[in-house]
Amino acid sequence: MIVVVSRFRVANGMEDSVRQAFIDRPHRVDHAPGFLSVEALTDRDDPTIFYLVTRWTDHAAFEEWYGSDEHDRSHALIPQGLKLDAGWTEVRYLLPIE
Repeated sequence: MIVVVSRFRVANGMEDSVRQAFIDRPHRVDHAPGFLSVEALTDRDDPTIFYLVTRWTDHAAFEEWYGSDEHDRSHALIPQGLKLDAGWTEVRYLLPIE
């Protein structure tokens, strides 16, 4: 299993719109081969910071999804005009300790 954590900071006050986009997400990833789960989280102390945590059977399954047209379509509800703080945008690949 691999856990992919994406972190980003909203730079233009659209936090509520981002939260709603996660709530209304189209669920396209739910049927991707190797997909296990997803969680969208926000920082308790700074609501402009978001984390997207996905779990996959392996890194190849994530890469297949990430490079797919379906992944691109899954971003259809990203709020128009959203700006992110590039210095806070980060993707981490985490492995369980076994």
